[in-house]
Amino acid sequence: MNVDLLNELKEELDRCRPLPSAAVRNLDEVYRVEWTYNSNAIEGNTLSLLETKLVLEQGLTIGGKKLREHFEVINHSEAISYVQDIVHRSIELTEHVIKSVHQLVLTNIDDANAGHYRTIHMFISGSQHTPPHYTLVQEQMEQLVQWYEEHKDILHPVNLAAEFHFKFVYIHPFSDGNGRTARLLMNLILMKHGYPPAIVKAASEARLNYYESLEEASKNGNLNPFLELIGDCVKDSLQRYISVVK
Repeated sequence: MNVDLLNELKEELDRCRPLPSAAVRNLDEVYRVEWTYNSNAIEGNTLSLLETKLVLEQGLTIGGKKLREHFEVINHSEAISYVQDIVHRSIELTEHVIKSVHQLVLTNIDDANAGHYRTIHMFISGSQHTPPHYTLVQEQMEQLVQWYEEHKDILHPVNLAAEFHFKFVYIHPFSDGNGRTARLLMNLILMKHGYPPAIVKAASEARLNYYESLEEASKNGNLNPFLELIGDCVKDSLQRYISVVK
């Protein structure tokens, strides 16, 4: 991860503050659609970018698509709004916030498990990593929040957000919706530090790199590929924001 470049871009963006309100509104609209589309597509949602936009902005139902896929779009947008509110009000990242984000992600999809840690042992298809037994989830999530508190003023914000993302999916605390929740929480951390949200792309090669870097971190303890990937996503967002607000 080129931390010096990220710092330079962040400083350039900060020099533009206060950001023009019209530009901020436009970026919020664009990122809400793209972030929702990509995060859902990574998990198998088949709605296109344009269809996601139509569902979000016009409330349309897309023919031939599952009701669950529509709820995934609506829910993710609601979760983004919640994350933005948490950042705006400077609320700390706690287990309650984590569970609240997850509850929004799974509302009307799996209400019984929305906002609740899993009570079953899980295996992840296509991965050699086996998440901890469900009886350990509560303790490990408490440790994750404690780790965040201890490192939030020490680690570089991008490293902090990326490592939190990895540690979260390693625990796999929920029975479903872990990926979307992890990316929302990662961006909550970035936004708390004044960074724009980072969008992990769902295009086939980018998605493969994303999963392979998580697997490398889980299996071999090597976080570098994942940190590089998230750093590139942050760099892209910073450059995009700068180009608009300038």
